[in-house]
Amino acid sequence: MSLLSALASWYTWAGLVAIPLVILLSDIWTWYRMPPGPLPLPFVGNKFPSSKPWIQFQEWSKIYGPIFTVWVGRRPTLVISDPQIAVDLMEKRSNKYSSRPRFVVMGEIYGGGSVLVQPYGKEWSVRRKLLHRAMTPAALRTYKARQEAESTRLAFRIMRNPDNWEREFDRFTASVVFSISYGHRIDSVDSPIIRERLEFMHFMASLNVPGAYKAESFPILKYIPPFLAPWKRNIEAHSNLEAQSNIALVEGVKRDILVAKEKGLEAAPSLTQTLLAVREEEHIPLPEKDFCNVPSSLFGAGSDTTASTLCSAILALVTHPEALVVAHAEMESVIGISRTPTFDDEANLPYIRALAKEVLRWRPVAVLGGTPHASTEDDNYEGWLIPRGTTILGNSWAINLNDEYYPKPDLFNPARFLDEKDPRYVPELKGQKTHPAKAGHSSFGWGRRICPGADLAANSLFIALAKLIWSFDIQATRTYDTLDYTDGFNIRPKPFKCSIRIRSEEHKRTLEKEKLEADKEMEKFPAYV
Repeated sequence: MSLLSALASWYTWAGLVAIPLVILLSDIWTWYRMPPGPLPLPFVGNKFPSSKPWIQFQEWSKIYGPIFTVWVGRRPTLVISDPQIAVDLMEKRSNKYSSRPRFVVMGEIYGGGSVLVQPYGKEWSVRRKLLHRAMTPAALRTYKARQEAESTRLAFRIMRNPDNWEREFDRFTASVVFSISYGHRIDSVDSPIIRERLEFMHFMASLNVPGAYKAESFPILKYIPPFLAPWKRNIEAHSNLEAQSNIALVEGVKRDILVAKEKGLEAAPSLTQTLLAVREEEHIPLPEKDFCNVPSSLFGAGSDTTASTLCSAILALVTHPEALVVAHAEMESVIGISRTPTFDDEANLPYIRALAKEVLRWRPVAVLGGTPHASTEDDNYEGWLIPRGTTILGNSWAINLNDEYYPKPDLFNPARFLDEKDPRYVPELKGQKTHPAKAGHSSFGWGRRICPGADLAANSLFIALAKLIWSFDIQATRTYDTLDYTDGFNIRPKPFKCSIRIRSEEHKRTLEKEKLEADKEMEKFPAYV
């Protein structure tokens, strides 16, 4: 071998060793300056369970503190377990922490243009502003009549078939959201549209679990041909089905508008109808697939999550019956038996309002704060480096069960959210620290990426709980595991049975009467079959 060949060979091997070594030293330097966390393996990162990782993160927060770092491959992720730190970063510095990390699976293989996974910037702003048209305070007021009507229909249906309560929660929340998005109600949870939509939601949530797919750690895997990667083929098939469904729903609204116009009438008002007019007037340059994603995103923002929260409310009431006793007493004092509660009663039902907040705290649906945030520039927090491109997870599970803010955090007791002047307030439930959010919890996320349907969901939750508590005795039929929940980023209790019975014959007569009025209100929105 010539000297020249030998030198070339030596430089080649030196490069193969030096490049990984330089990368490793750079990673070590970054790791050293970031908040501490479990020691990662070089180029591989940390190993943590793909099932319920928020539990492991909660345990690590007790070891490494309320802000710590885990690594997915060479990508750092900050996990926050204190609401004040979450506010400091994602709200007070929202200009730096409002983007999204790279989602190889959920974003690039599956999502394509969804407002949920869109990085912060002009394209995201266009989609968010369109969605915001449905969420203004004025718009929310117009939805209250249908929320009241649907919550009455919910209580009536559960009275007729009390074992079917979970499916009725799914129907109730879907009907509210679909009437807003597309001008149609949902009369049955077996409607093909709602079954399909629930499947899409649950599938997408399963893609958002840290460690579930190796492609997030090794993005090159996204380029594997689908015929060699069944996991990729499955994701792409679901993505195509959802895109076709979203487009079909918008096309349905176009047909409604055309048919109504031919008859000299107006189609049922909907967000899609508004957005179609806005797109034509303002010439918004969105591809059809992306445009159709906007109204469909309301389902994730205010339907499935609200239904899951209502399931947690039932679990809370059967395992903490003393809360229902107090709630019933408030109903009897304020509402009586001759009518059901409405939004006009909200100011006079502080315990019901507190109960809704306590459900959101006790078992947050978006256990890891919803979709993760990402930093768009280098930052420094309390002396620690947060590099550009860091993923930020607010561990809502750990935050909501943080005993510094919520003493006896596993105890479900709405009294912790009552005014201190209320005689039902329990001083022992006041934390050493006060949650920085006005609502007293942060279960809808933070900053510019807060859930766009938060206020809609909070209204649906309040009125549904008010009607259900007015209507029913809800009792345990066995012992329950209050931690037996599904996986995914959005969780709900695994199916369980309990006893739900109308409180009296007079309650039944009142509910039957008001159900007829509720049906008339919802006739404004034709039913999807």
